[in-house]
Amino acid sequence: MNILTLLIFTPILFGFIIAVLPSAWRGSFKYITLVATLVQLGMCIWIYCNFKTGAAFAGINHESQFQFIQKLPWINLDLGTMGKMQIDYFVGIDGISITLLVMTSVVLVIAALASWEITSNLKGFFVLFLILDMAVIGVFCSLDFFLFYIFYELMLLPLYFLIGMWGGARREYAAIKFFLYTLFGSVFMLLVMIGLYLSVKDPVTGNHTFNIVQMMNPANYEQGSVFSVLSHQTIFGFPARAVGFVVLFVAFAIKVPVVPLHTWLPDAHVEAPTPVSIILAGILLKVGGYGIIRVCVSIFPDIASADAYWLGLLGIISILYGALNALAQQDLKRMIAYSSVSHMGFVLLGIASLTTEGLSGAVMQMVSHGFLSTMLFFLAGVVYNRVHDRGINHFRGLATLMPKYTIFVMIAFFASLGLPGFSAFIGEAFSLIGAFKSTTVNGLLPYWMAVCGSVGILLGAAYFLWTLQRMFFGPVNLKGGSVWQTALTDLNLHEKITLVPLAIIVLILGLMPSLVFDKINDSVTAFVQFLQLK
Repeated sequence: MNILTLLIFTPILFGFIIAVLPSAWRGSFKYITLVATLVQLGMCIWIYCNFKTGAAFAGINHESQFQFIQKLPWINLDLGTMGKMQIDYFVGIDGISITLLVMTSVVLVIAALASWEITSNLKGFFVLFLILDMAVIGVFCSLDFFLFYIFYELMLLPLYFLIGMWGGARREYAAIKFFLYTLFGSVFMLLVMIGLYLSVKDPVTGNHTFNIVQMMNPANYEQGSVFSVLSHQTIFGFPARAVGFVVLFVAFAIKVPVVPLHTWLPDAHVEAPTPVSIILAGILLKVGGYGIIRVCVSIFPDIASADAYWLGLLGIISILYGALNALAQQDLKRMIAYSSVSHMGFVLLGIASLTTEGLSGAVMQMVSHGFLSTMLFFLAGVVYNRVHDRGINHFRGLATLMPKYTIFVMIAFFASLGLPGFSAFIGEAFSLIGAFKSTTVNGLLPYWMAVCGSVGILLGAAYFLWTLQRMFFGPVNLKGGSVWQTALTDLNLHEKITLVPLAIIVLILGLMPSLVFDKINDSVTAFVQFLQLK
């Protein structure tokens, strides 16, 4: 069986085991889930080690760009005079996919460890967790738009219940807001997907297809087909291709999230339990960035180039707005949530540059932020689990009470603010280099956008260092007094085992970014060459 198929559906096998086990065995559910994520991590490492680089590609719109491909007929309907509907089970990965897959598999292991804090309805929680696991892995592997859409939509249901049933006091509000926001974008994505299907034909069978690789081929839009909806028609007076790009961008921008489509994120993070916050920040936001690269820019390169200025502007607004809001927060998880909005703005800025450096920086930033946001939300959960409070001003002098915890917080904060030697510095630096280069190479972005991005890094340093100073230094002063002082014990063995690998990873990626760049270089280079042909 194909390794990617095993990777995608392994969680369902373990989820089925949990579902059929009696409730008396509930104590084993967390171990079964951890084993499932460790098996996936092992498979991802094997795929990473066997992923070939330096290959000569026929072009980004050719299947030679992808590896570990499996393509099987799935749904074939005879439509009479209109031909056949062709939907394939089509999976494969390129350099961008493999780096995000490895990051996702590590984050899922950490989320599984963080899930040990869950004490109610364990069977339901871990079954939903493993369904979500399958969906996010499936998104990064899918090369058929119909299959991609199924996995993309499948993420919503388990997340809705995981937030709504195991979240905080306002969990129902946060879950409904998240669900409606993301469903809004997904519904219109379905319409564009149908339009693309009617515009694209398989060169072998002559049938219309959902094949994403074929959708990248501009020859499809020159066939003169009466069904070429996105090629030759207008919608409300606007070119249909431009409308299609905007609709898809909005759907993925909600996930990133891009300002002003970000308002679901702080509420969802604050109310979600720690493991769900880890998945939201560590993985779900990257699904949005990946969708913009894989679908929006790849299928609509002409529109992406024409609208690069506006994409870059949205990235800058997200960087500055997210940083300023993070600076004003009093809730630790809400501060981290707004920092995610700011950091993901660098991803959009790098993509908007349409340069090799910018796109490489965007991917590196997604990988880096996946690990760092996981670490940050886990650290926030450590304090909350002890005293059930996250108010930044409710703590002071934690370094005296929790010295080991403070060391990991300092690593996470300094790495997140872009200190050289850590992974975030590489991602942000290359995104800014791409923005600067874009001004002279393709003229898409002005210099001031890169300058504003640099200001965002300064603001990041401000809110992280201010939070560090308020919570950890100075004399001990806690809102809960001696009761809190007794409860705030230092890290236990389980928490150390979770945090140490994350700290090592963000340091290694900062010192050896080639671990990411070597894998993505061929794909990014081919991608930029494809864009230049447009």
